[in-house]
Amino acid sequence: MAAQFGRRLRRGATTAAVAAAAVAALSASQAPGSPLVASDGDQPATGTAGSTPSGDGAASGNSPYFTDLPPLNTPNKPGTSVNLPVTGSAESGIPASILAAYKKAQQTVAGTDAACRLPWQLLAAIGKVESGQARGGRVDAQGTTLSPILGPALNGQGFALIKDTDNGAYDGDSTHDRAVGPMQFIPSTWATWGQDGNADGRRDPNNIYDAALAAGRYLCAGSRDLALAADLDRAVLSYNHSDEYLRTVRTWFEYYNRGTHEVPDGTGVLPVESSTGTHPGTGSGTHGGGPSSSPSPSPSGSPSPTPTPKPEPPSKPSPTPSDPGGPGTPTTPTPTPEPTPSPALAAVQNAGTGELSATAGDAFAERIKVLAKSNFGKPLAKVSVTFTVVGDTDAAFDGGKKSVTAATGTDGTVTAPVLKAGEKTGAFTVRATATGTSLPAVTYTAAVTARQADAIVRTGTAELTAVAGQTFADVTVRATYKGAAADRVAVTATMITDDEKPVENDKGPYFTNDDGDPVRTFAFTTDADGTLTLPKIYADGAAGTYKLRLTTEGGATVVIELTVQAPAA
Repeated sequence: MAAQFGRRLRRGATTAAVAAAAVAALSASQAPGSPLVASDGDQPATGTAGSTPSGDGAASGNSPYFTDLPPLNTPNKPGTSVNLPVTGSAESGIPASILAAYKKAQQTVAGTDAACRLPWQLLAAIGKVESGQARGGRVDAQGTTLSPILGPALNGQGFALIKDTDNGAYDGDSTHDRAVGPMQFIPSTWATWGQDGNADGRRDPNNIYDAALAAGRYLCAGSRDLALAADLDRAVLSYNHSDEYLRTVRTWFEYYNRGTHEVPDGTGVLPVESSTGTHPGTGSGTHGGGPSSSPSPSPSGSPSPTPTPKPEPPSKPSPTPSDPGGPGTPTTPTPTPEPTPSPALAAVQNAGTGELSATAGDAFAERIKVLAKSNFGKPLAKVSVTFTVVGDTDAAFDGGKKSVTAATGTDGTVTAPVLKAGEKTGAFTVRATATGTSLPAVTYTAAVTARQADAIVRTGTAELTAVAGQTFADVTVRATYKGAAADRVAVTATMITDDEKPVENDKGPYFTNDDGDPVRTFAFTTDADGTLTLPKIYADGAAGTYKLRLTTEGGATVVIELTVQAPAA
């Protein structure tokens, strides 16, 4: 492979074929193998970037962009560090402030939307194509461009037609919108997605920290996982509706993935060719590239003579010429190899999750596990799976979350965080879906059972007696489960008859409800230490012995005798 692909792609009578060949070669050698796809809810532009689809749904309004491609030699071998020293190809150098902004945006987005897996190299690729890394890093200490970077007026003449939406506040044009700043946001998109990436209290599209974070948020819209080729394609196409744009961005993305290094601000390599065939100017009327400059005057004095190059010696002819094939001799064409299809997500399924059951307030012992399979029936890594708790329940994952997203590992499986039961008993479901797809979900049924006690005893031993019309001393009981205190366990207290099959007694001692009316069945809950002190019990009825039965959730029972004495004569 040549050290470099010529100098740059040039437009002209023959450049269309050259550009197409270059893109095809670079796509085959560097770009991911998945097909180009439409962005969410949008259709990619067909043909070249000269077409003018509606720009309303694109971050940049489908403004023109730089079409320069990286050299075919890569900064480093695949799999090695992407934080190389200041060496290597000039094209792989990214100005210090610009590189810092991309990495800071990746870190910020990861803190709030880890499932998106935004790579800073994608921001670098878009920044290269949109503005040549802010015109080679011409920014001040705060990351703001030294002069505005403005695209052409989007007046429908060769570009999308977008009338003014900001009264010229960002782009200085009160008639039509223009793409603004190093990431080339149109004002209407910036109004929605603008960010304060450097914490200075302002959202400035001309500031690389603000613009890089806004671009990151925009690319992660919805439930995209940018580690998936299809989602990355959709994200890039949502930025600019053009297949050529996608190929160019992806080529730079792969180039930066193989290695890059930091260069001083203002020294980055400026791109030459834009999708309109014009060269970058000052930023006032073009898509914003490097500043125009006048040639420096020749220094005084006589210039040094240019040495005459020595002629190259002629190459020696081959001793035996190759046989070109005689007339009529057929040549066997080299067969074109069949492309190897890329694995794609075909299904998600249960990876052996058993029964999901827990006592109220406890964690479920079983963890939900999902397996993602490719169209070849093999486990598929880096698939984003969203777990959602559904139904009338207060159960939730760790941290009280009803929905969590995680990615499958190299074995194609992913395990949900610990699921914790609430206080509400009953059944509910958990759904596991491949994030952002219409594939069938995996549904798991879970059940929360009430807290239980397997024993309950009265804590006192004194006889419980009271004169009719008075109250008994306090009655305290303690419930346990497997020898430990049974906290918040439901206990039912009932005054019962002395029959072989006892029923609620309608005579004798009673409790009172909130309205002060007598009741002989009452429900209570034990305290954290498993104890329960019953409310006042009133003595009533004829003198004699009565029974109070307490039954716990779980079936533990204790019967306590209450003696009513006749009033003194």
